[in-house]
Amino acid sequence: MRYAVTLTKDGDAISARVPDIPEALTFGEDRDDALARAADAIETAIMGYMAAREDIPAPKAKGRTHVALPALSTAKIELYAAMRAASLGKAALARRLGVALPQVDRLLDLRHASRLDAIERAFAALGKTISIEVNDAA
Repeated sequence: MRYAVTLTKDGDAISARVPDIPEALTFGEDRDDALARAADAIETAIMGYMAAREDIPAPKAKGRTHVALPALSTAKIELYAAMRAASLGKAALARRLGVALPQVDRLLDLRHASRLDAIERAFAALGKTISIEVNDAA
């Protein structure tokens, strides 16, 4: 997931705005700091969407500057989207996996370092598989 970011000089700081996620607004001391903070702001906003059981905006905006979310966060976001598409709540997924509800909560927590095999099992419980794509760095 790569979201476009608009950077603007704002006094001594650089503001970062994410057009696809209006709640993701932050700033940094320089360009690199602003982009790092933008990634965190995107994840924070997405966690808010997940807590409110809302759809997560897909990256659509075009621009020269982007922030790519970590692969683990992307997998968790896709798991959340697959659950919504299947109208399956966390408790139902926990039952399918034979685990306690807090384990599913951690699978969907973007700040928790879940194991990839646990996420794969969750996708399998939804009748899905995941694949990894490796690309050259931009």
